[in-house]
Amino acid sequence: MKLSAALCAALALPPCYGLSLSGPGGRPYNIIREPEKRALQDIVTWDEHSLFIRGERAMMFSGEYHPFRQPVPSLHLDVLQKIKAAGFNMVSFYVDWALLEGKRGEFRAEDIHDLEPFLEAAKQAGIYLLARPGPYINAEVSGGGFPGWLQRNTGVLRTDSGDFLGSTDNYMARICGIIAKHQITNGGAVVLYQPENEYSYGYKIPFPNGKYMQYVIDQARRAGIVMPMINNDVGPYGYYAPGSGTGQMDIYGHDNYPLGFDCDKPSDWPAGKLPTDLHQRHVRQSPKTPYAIVEFQGGSYDPWGGSGVDQCAALVNHEFARVFNKNNLAAGVAIFSQYMVYGGTNWGNLGHPGGYTSYDYGAAIKENRVLDREKYSELKLQGEFLKVSPNYLLTVPGDLSTTAYSDNAAIAITPLNADKTGRFFVARHADYASTDSVSYKLKLPTSAGVATIPQIGNATLTLSRRDSKVHVTDYVVGPDHSLLYSTSEILTWKKFGNKTVLIMYGGPNETHEFAYNGIPPTSQSEASSATVHVSAGITVVQWHTAPKRQFVNIGSLTVYLIDRNAAYNYWVPVLPANGSAYGSSVMNPEAVIINGGYLVRSVSVDGATLNVKADFNKTTEMEVIGAPSGTSRLRVNDKVLKYTTNSFGNWVTTITVDSPSFPIPDLDHVEWHKIDSLPEIQPGYDDSQWPTADHTSSNNTVEPLKTPVSLYASDYGFNTGTLVFRGHFTASGSETQLKLTTKGGSAYSYAVWLNGTFLGSYKNDWCWDYNDGTFPLTSLTAGSSYVLTVVVDNMGLNEDLNSGWDDMKSPRGILKYEVVSSDASKPATKISPWKITGNLGGESYKDRFRGPLNEGGLFFERQGYHYPYPPLDKFSKGPGSSPMDGIAKPGVAFYTALFTLNLPADKYDIPLSFVFGKNPDGAKAYRAILYINGFQFGKYASNIGPQTEFPVPEGILNHRGDNWIGVAVWAVEDGGAKVPSLKIKYGTPVLTGRETVHLVRGPKYTQRKNAY
Repeated sequence: MKLSAALCAALALPPCYGLSLSGPGGRPYNIIREPEKRALQDIVTWDEHSLFIRGERAMMFSGEYHPFRQPVPSLHLDVLQKIKAAGFNMVSFYVDWALLEGKRGEFRAEDIHDLEPFLEAAKQAGIYLLARPGPYINAEVSGGGFPGWLQRNTGVLRTDSGDFLGSTDNYMARICGIIAKHQITNGGAVVLYQPENEYSYGYKIPFPNGKYMQYVIDQARRAGIVMPMINNDVGPYGYYAPGSGTGQMDIYGHDNYPLGFDCDKPSDWPAGKLPTDLHQRHVRQSPKTPYAIVEFQGGSYDPWGGSGVDQCAALVNHEFARVFNKNNLAAGVAIFSQYMVYGGTNWGNLGHPGGYTSYDYGAAIKENRVLDREKYSELKLQGEFLKVSPNYLLTVPGDLSTTAYSDNAAIAITPLNADKTGRFFVARHADYASTDSVSYKLKLPTSAGVATIPQIGNATLTLSRRDSKVHVTDYVVGPDHSLLYSTSEILTWKKFGNKTVLIMYGGPNETHEFAYNGIPPTSQSEASSATVHVSAGITVVQWHTAPKRQFVNIGSLTVYLIDRNAAYNYWVPVLPANGSAYGSSVMNPEAVIINGGYLVRSVSVDGATLNVKADFNKTTEMEVIGAPSGTSRLRVNDKVLKYTTNSFGNWVTTITVDSPSFPIPDLDHVEWHKIDSLPEIQPGYDDSQWPTADHTSSNNTVEPLKTPVSLYASDYGFNTGTLVFRGHFTASGSETQLKLTTKGGSAYSYAVWLNGTFLGSYKNDWCWDYNDGTFPLTSLTAGSSYVLTVVVDNMGLNEDLNSGWDDMKSPRGILKYEVVSSDASKPATKISPWKITGNLGGESYKDRFRGPLNEGGLFFERQGYHYPYPPLDKFSKGPGSSPMDGIAKPGVAFYTALFTLNLPADKYDIPLSFVFGKNPDGAKAYRAILYINGFQFGKYASNIGPQTEFPVPEGILNHRGDNWIGVAVWAVEDGGAKVPSLKIKYGTPVLTGRETVHLVRGPKYTQRKNAY
């Protein structure tokens, strides 16, 4: 998602490479020109305005969710229901190739890596899917989703190089085959498919590379993908647009991250970051396809040493969503996906070196699945509005103006024009970052002529700080009603029998006005602030927002007038139709409106019973608006409840939440067990079973070898986690220094021992990805044998965003070394043999359940002691055996303990996390790895941060039974280190209507064959 300065500069250049019409190996390069295109299916089609699903014009409001970042399959439905409840009708998802083909030729999509439970959950939730399986995904994952063995390819990655293309074939055939089974044509959820990802740059390679793009498209087509192909250009540059001769793309789309990825000053919105030419670019680049933003900034990743996820959430907050999202609406976007809506966790080393364990992303839904960011509610208002405003899709953006539609040049308004279907006017501050509150009047064209609004009295409208509004004219409210105009924003409208409910909202303390052709309101609420004016058959209603709900009745139309904070409490769950959770329509399906509750997941009808699945974080009054005809009973979360009927005819009930009490284990008082996890530095350690680093050459095309044998971990199949090297030599007696260059990715660390003596380390306060170190060698005895032990923390493989650079191949391990001698006449000291290890088995990884990236090369990992029920007879216990006791010298210790949870069964969703206490000033730096029931759920660097809290979901944690915690502590500096504190933290228990969460039962400890 991130752009380098070089890439940004390069993208400003026009394409300069011609394209040959022959593919790899001389095969014909099949470009089907636009007039010749044949439909592969007729369920998902498109024109220049929008997608159609089963013939219905559809606004696709989407959010990104990565199932691999949430490894509890039974929680997919929980997350997808939360996304659906926020007004989204589509989810975009990546697939991480590195997790599925950790060994070349062995595709394993099983257990927690099985994609099908996610695909089935999407259908169950009534969410459509945009599939993005790569082969390259970027996504802030290790290698950008490329498996580590691609580092040994000689050809340039992401090109039509034969060895690269051949490497992708197995994965693409298998994953696309799975996705194809779940296309809408087969009754599934998938409606769009994206080949490749952000393929928008080329360094010393043909670019744009239509041969490569077509190859990837053809891979999907051969596997049965018949959905439209959509591109995601890294910016609005026009690469691979349909008809460009660079691959058979169906729909052009691009990404946009206007505020970038620096969360340090979240309140700063620099000038010039709000794009105003998006529509014009789209018309130039792809006039025959709907305007699509495949990734729009829904948050920000945060690097090691960064500001923290809460700062990123503040940067891309509800105000950002109001201003920037509505700016996209002003450009006519019709396929609109937010990256991310739920981020999840970089568990098991799957993240790239530029980010830490949390992938919260500052998204609308927090990493622990909690809904307490205002952005979630703001997105819900937007999504529900779009669902009931299908005429938006037939509008054409006009020119932004500060004079044509208002009386205040501080207000900028973009019209969305239409011949017959009504118009939309997107208003914002001319200085989009303004924190002022500005008054203005509108001058809007309507079917009754140009109106100066507000019309009643001397009232004015208000645009508060960093706000944006969508004003409407000639707006259709069902088959029976329409508005001449409205300054307040529309949440939703629904027709229930012979009555229609319309819900409008405005910001706190605002004045609003709407007008319609017809009689004055027949009644108002007692608390209503509405003033009514009638002239020439047009009724104008002016009202002022207030915390208490107001309403006016206009014949068969009831208009609810509420402030924005109250609007956040309204939900519009879709009623299933013919057994389908997608309901009766894509746009404005039959639904119920529910006021109240932390979350309303779904509704359904069973005879006379209305079933509601919902979550509550406190005792709540819940109001059901528009109970379906024929229903008379209310069941909430499988419990039948009594209700009363209010003056609106709505059902009202109270959900009582009694916060449960439950014990949380104190990790200071569990029985910890300790084992040395760096026995390699001990005198006499036997490394004879270790792989020998004996490759005298390397296929690595990024860093030519500077050592007699390769010490690049990938050359030996070690692509993840901590690396350990042992170099043997016989001393001449004149050695004075060891010079060492290592590379491990941003924020890595390394340490060096000689025959058990600590020589030094690099703790890396500044997040560099490599280091040139010099270490003293003193008093070595001539003719004696010595062993260097070097531990390198591999932070993941680089992404490969800038195609042509082959950044993913940047090696991990030892790049260069030299033994400096005080006697130039003596031969240089030769270190040989070198031994190397990473995760046991390398690409033939041992833990087939948790996958190829979960473990590194530390002793406890190679032995499998991080699994549940390790052999405690090999550990010490008692005083000094806790991570809070620590170790007194540099090294690595592994601690494990059993603890039991007894949380309320099913009824409550209780988020849990593990919190490391911050190091006091002057304390020694250390690194920690957190394992829960065998799953690596945290990497912590005490001197870098910022993450100290590590959420672990139910399903990985057994909420009603035994759990094993493992903590590896690496004392990086002389003097040792200890963990100041480690606590289990719980969040607010939520009375929940989610489905049962099933425990992910990974393998327990058994002695590993050939473990060393």
